[in-house]
Amino acid sequence: MTDSLIDAIRTRVHALLSTSRFSQFASVGLVGATVDNAGLITLVELTGLDPVIAKVISWELSIIVIFLLNEYWTFAGHGKRSVSAFGRRFLRSNAVRFGGFLVTLTVLAVLVNWYDVNYVLANVIGIGIGFFVNYTCESLYTWKVHRDGR
Repeated sequence: MTDSLIDAIRTRVHALLSTSRFSQFASVGLVGATVDNAGLITLVELTGLDPVIAKVISWELSIIVIFLLNEYWTFAGHGKRSVSAFGRRFLRSNAVRFGGFLVTLTVLAVLVNWYDVNYVLANVIGIGIGFFVNYTCESLYTWKVHRDGR
């Protein structure tokens, strides 16, 4: 590997290891997981929707909440402050979190449909697994924390 590639990797790993940002991200994730599970339970129990379909709806609601909390708290010092930059970050965040969503949805579907696990427990397990995908990608792609040297 070249020195520039090693430096790029080192910079990104250092940015990901910020304990305060990781703690904030985890706290925001807990709020998002609460919104997601509350929406999921409400949709399944009150409307009778299939858990996988209800998950799609509850996920997007939680993504909006998570994005706003991350934008104004976790990553408040990162990125340009304009309406267009905000919009680009929101679209990038949705794209990134779609990867985490696919992980969560796959875990939910497999655990519920193949192993008869309770849909709420399956969702929590999936969220836990998807969390690390989301943290890495949100930090490095959506808010580009490695560029700010913080």
